[in-house]
Amino acid sequence: MNKTQYALKLSLGLITLLNALPFISYANEDTKELRSPYDIVENAEASSWRTIDPENLLRMKLDTGTAWIELAPQFAPEHVSNIKALVREGFYDGLSVYRFVEGFVAQGGDESGKKTIKHAKRTIKSERFTQHSLAFTPLGFHDAFAEQTGFVDGFPAAQNKRGESWMVHCPGVFAMARNNPVDSGGTEFYVVLGHAPRYLDRNVTVFGRVIDGMEAFQSLQRKKSKQDQTFNPIRAVKVAADLDKTEQKQWQTMKTDSADFKEMIKSRANRPEPWFVEQPGVVDVCGVAVPVREAPKP
Repeated sequence: MNKTQYALKLSLGLITLLNALPFISYANEDTKELRSPYDIVENAEASSWRTIDPENLLRMKLDTGTAWIELAPQFAPEHVSNIKALVREGFYDGLSVYRFVEGFVAQGGDESGKKTIKHAKRTIKSERFTQHSLAFTPLGFHDAFAEQTGFVDGFPAAQNKRGESWMVHCPGVFAMARNNPVDSGGTEFYVVLGHAPRYLDRNVTVFGRVIDGMEAFQSLQRKKSKQDQTFNPIRAVKVAADLDKTEQKQWQTMKTDSADFKEMIKSRANRPEPWFVEQPGVVDVCGVAVPVREAPKP
């Protein structure tokens, strides 16, 4: 058997093997019955919404606007506790978002590493993934980086067969920057700006997501304009529960285990809007943005 014959036989063998594997079609045969993502949000049941706990919500004021960040203690309780301690002692006030990488991340905190910390910790043990089996809503599509992806309490996540879960790097997620040692993070945060850098998953601790005000991060300066000017200053960060009543906002996010959200996944994969002439029949975890709204007034 020559090399050409061997290569052909190998190729045919691989094709036979692939054809023997179960094939999962993600196209929805009833796309005409699906509502558009807009209609799902507009007509979602009241029970499909979860009010975000202001104790797990940060308000960050930048010169470019105000961002609201929901923290995820179910994934990284120690990180959430520590950043709230830092915020409550005013650690971030007057610091800056000192690193901006176009389409990648905006990183902020104490670039010098010299600012005094009163009560919180400067470094904290990594919480890159949790051993606990969290209530997980699977996306239902193959993923290149994890055995399965989906959502936990509104946060984009992945999970393996051992029940370990972790948040994934979708645009808007809030994570802890670190140096080479895995436990060297503690104060320096970053926000994912654009194309999801999923290769960072499980290398760092992701513990929140921006629920409103991403434009404030997207509009930051790219380069310093003056040597003596603070680059992208952080004017103030507060835990929402500590805000004066006149400043508080009540936010709601769609429950990702609700029937409305499960329909949202199908709608994103099979786009029922009349504009679409092709439905991909597939979507990745970062392609299903979890809806957020201000709570309707009674």
